[in-house]
Amino acid sequence: FVAGGAAINVFTIQNGMDLQVVDAGVNYEFPDDLPIVYRKTAKGTRNFLVDQAMTEWQLNQSLQSGADVLGELHDKGCNVVGFGEMGIANTASAAALISQLTGIPVSEIAGRGTGLNDRQLSHKIQVLEKSFTYHGELDGVHAVLQTFGGFEIVQMVGAMLEASKRNVLILVDGFIASAAYLCAYKLDPSIKDNAVFCHCSQEQGHRKLLDYLGVNALLDLNLRLGEGSGCALSYPLVKAAVSFINEMASFEDAGVSDA
Repeated sequence: FVAGGAAINVFTIQNGMDLQVVDAGVNYEFPDDLPIVYRKTAKGTRNFLVDQAMTEWQLNQSLQSGADVLGELHDKGCNVVGFGEMGIANTASAAALISQLTGIPVSEIAGRGTGLNDRQLSHKIQVLEKSFTYHGELDGVHAVLQTFGGFEIVQMVGAMLEASKRNVLILVDGFIASAAYLCAYKLDPSIKDNAVFCHCSQEQGHRKLLDYLGVNALLDLNLRLGEGSGCALSYPLVKAAVSFINEMASFEDAGVSDA
């Protein structure tokens, strides 16, 4: 991303969008002179098979960090924000969050991620089911996030909630960004008035989540790329919709007869 060679770099340049890279919890110390927003909560989360992914402090810190990043963008004049991510094993985290908060069996949500074969997918589902048994019934969205979330997901939750408060348009990317949206929606259902779902991911659970939320995605291109790529590809449609509403003449304005 920093070198400019990722898919999202290409798409944002093509569509005249600004790209902001946020370090929410990478297990590495980047040099200070890189064009990165440093919001690292910790160097990765813990193994939720045997522990909660994060402490309560880390959860709250991540929510606040996301809100702060969004606030800084809005204060600079930004009124549309697309949410995407890059993370290791975060399709498993997203699947756990979605299953826990919707009641849909995790076997129907967990997908192949970066390309798991049948055996690997079966193992992934078994691990998730085992973690559910270990933690038992969880009380509320914050408990679910603390147990199964990743720092990047929690920061997106905080940022989406702040975006809704500030009436900023939220462009939701794919499976993982939609899991973050689900958490934000459970905390504040009014967020739906500010959200556009950009594409339906190839991950099997994404369509089930969209159906659960009662929403349609703008695009269905069998993408499984992440990075906010669906947001960038959908942005021209959003701009077209704005122009349509603001600039197209009505029949009355254009002098078209009703007859």
